[in-house]
Amino acid sequence: MLNIVIFGAPGAGKGTQSERLVEKYHLTHISTGDLLRKEIADGTELGKRIKGIMDAGNLVGDDIVTEMIDNAIAKDDKGILFDGFPRNVAQAETLDKLLEKHGRKLTCMVSLDVPREELVRRMLERAKISGRSDDNETTIMNRLKEYEAKTLPVAAYYEKKGLHIKVNGYGTIDDIFSSIVNEIEKIK
Repeated sequence: MLNIVIFGAPGAGKGTQSERLVEKYHLTHISTGDLLRKEIADGTELGKRIKGIMDAGNLVGDDIVTEMIDNAIAKDDKGILFDGFPRNVAQAETLDKLLEKHGRKLTCMVSLDVPREELVRRMLERAKISGRSDDNETTIMNRLKEYEAKTLPVAAYYEKKGLHIKVNGYGTIDDIFSSIVNEIEKIK
C-alpha cells in the first residue's frame, strides 16, 4: 500500500500532480487545504478561525490539522496521498506516529522543485482564475517566507530517513508527472 507525501512550495503544482497520482495509483487524496476550505465553506466555528489565519497568509495550527489527518487515515483502506501535510518537522514526526498507529508507514515524499519567480507567477495567475483570497502578492510573499522558514526543513527530515525524492517541478504537467511516476516505480 502506497502512502506518499507530495511536497513543495505554494504554487509548485502539488494539487495538479496530486489529482493524477490519485487516479493512477487509486489513492485516497488527503489535502489539508481542501479539508480546511471545507470547514470555511461550511461556516463552522473552526472554519471561521481557519479563515482568519489563512487570509493572513499564516499556517493553521498543528492540533487542528493533526485531528483531521488522524480521522482520514483511520477511514482509508487504499493508500494515501498527503497533499499539504506535513508542513513542519513536528507534523512529519506526528505523521510517522499516526501511520504507525494505523499499521502503516510512509513510502516516500515527492518534492516538486520550482524556482521562486515561477512560484510567484503561478500563484498570481491562479488568483486571476480562481479568485482565491489567499493569492495576492503580499500574501504570496508571506506564504513563501513561511514555507522557507517552517516547511522546507521537512525535506531534510525525510532525506535523513531515505524517503525524499526530489523532482524538477518546472516544465509541462505531463513531463513532471512522468518524472514523479518514474521515481515512485523505482521504490514501489
